[in-house]
Amino acid sequence: MSDKAFSLSQLEPIDEVTWRIPMDDRYGMRVEGRIYADRELLQSASGDGSMLQVAKVACLPGIQGASLAMPDIHCGYGFCIGGVAATDPNAGGVVSPGGVGYDINCGVRLLRSRLDFSEVTPRIESLMEALFPRIPAGMGEGGPFRFEKSRMTKLLERGCHFLEAEGLATAADVEHTESGGCLEGADASALSVRAIQRGEKQCGTLGSGNHFLEIQYVDEIFDESVAAAMGLRENGICVMLHSGSRGLGYQVCDDALRAMRVAPAKYGIELPDRQLICAPLGSVEAEQYFAGMRAAANYAWANRQLLTMQVRDVFADFFGESAEQLELELVYDVAHNIAKIEHHTVDGVEKELCVHRKGAARAFPAGHPELPPAYREVGQPVLIPGDMGRESWVLVGQPGAMAKTFGTTCHGAGRLMSRTRAAAEAGERNMYDEMRQRGVVACCRSRRGLAEEQPDAYKEVSRVVHVVEQAGLASRVARLKPMGVLKG
Repeated sequence: MSDKAFSLSQLEPIDEVTWRIPMDDRYGMRVEGRIYADRELLQSASGDGSMLQVAKVACLPGIQGASLAMPDIHCGYGFCIGGVAATDPNAGGVVSPGGVGYDINCGVRLLRSRLDFSEVTPRIESLMEALFPRIPAGMGEGGPFRFEKSRMTKLLERGCHFLEAEGLATAADVEHTESGGCLEGADASALSVRAIQRGEKQCGTLGSGNHFLEIQYVDEIFDESVAAAMGLRENGICVMLHSGSRGLGYQVCDDALRAMRVAPAKYGIELPDRQLICAPLGSVEAEQYFAGMRAAANYAWANRQLLTMQVRDVFADFFGESAEQLELELVYDVAHNIAKIEHHTVDGVEKELCVHRKGAARAFPAGHPELPPAYREVGQPVLIPGDMGRESWVLVGQPGAMAKTFGTTCHGAGRLMSRTRAAAEAGERNMYDEMRQRGVVACCRSRRGLAEEQPDAYKEVSRVVHVVEQAGLASRVARLKPMGVLKG
């Protein structure tokens, strides 16, 4: 295998959307690699190093099944974006911070409303002007919420449960958030002073880069019964939020990578890439990372919840009705940079595994015990944002995900261009005008930020969704079209 490129001829097709990377002794692969993509999506990823990352992840101790990649695959730190790996603690399995990423629990949530496309369209520009100054966005931007030390500890350890007790989340908000917006075992004392300092001022903030707030409408329904269970209807107005753990999560990852730097040598682990630094599950290093990572995940869920409260306040002021009257309710919140202990069946044997999802989202099917009662009979909502000029999707988890990908699917369209290249290609083009021509009102803190996130910088999300559906991981429920987008 080349360290810089990966030829498609090195892949073995399993079917039209599933490709195998055979085990290769040169890297010490313990399992095969498996990529879900069509030929065009594979071609777009073939030269960026991401496929080689899939092969190298297959070398992790205790890895089960296969090293997986979703159709939004592109190069990341250690793991590719769209990477999935499950490790078994009873087989020497490890946890790797690179399998979660720097923005711990970056994720997406979707709000629905009783508002209709026809009544919002004439006012969309004014609505975006009302949101822009009141939704903190941008690099290092601070938010309106401050929690003294004892309350910050509770936020980190209890996530959305703490916010519910504070009157900043409803019981329905908590119920419709993955894991109830709280991972047990989080420990604020596992975080460095620097991590907490970075998080103290950023509660309820959007951030920069690909994070966004979008006003959308339901363009088409593909599964009426499931859409009804999610409260989605044609032409209904929705709000999609994409944000994560901000500077706090970045610092937790950075601290963990430094703390684990001698762990591979200490435990006799040989790695093909130092970015895959890891520690055995159950070790002091792994437990310390989990305690901090879970706290950062809780912070991220709380962050998106606080953004939700701000959105509700703006909508209430703008439309002159309460959020309850507007029925601005949470459909679901999904994490896509996280490691969780879950039960899965491998070769007919049920095992407790550590599932790394890096730029990949959970997609549990109907009947799964971790789903809230509202979705127990239909399956978990899966939120797949596209780029700001094309559609986003709501899907629902299918049994195939449990059989093939440890209950996982893609998390978005996936980048085609780096931010630097996207900005360069935008040149002097007026991206605000280009977005208006697409029928989207864009608000951004900088012209460069908008150029970096231009639609052409991303893969076509409809292709990604088609692969996911064809592979049996999730099925389409509704397509959402953007009306207004707010970025940092």
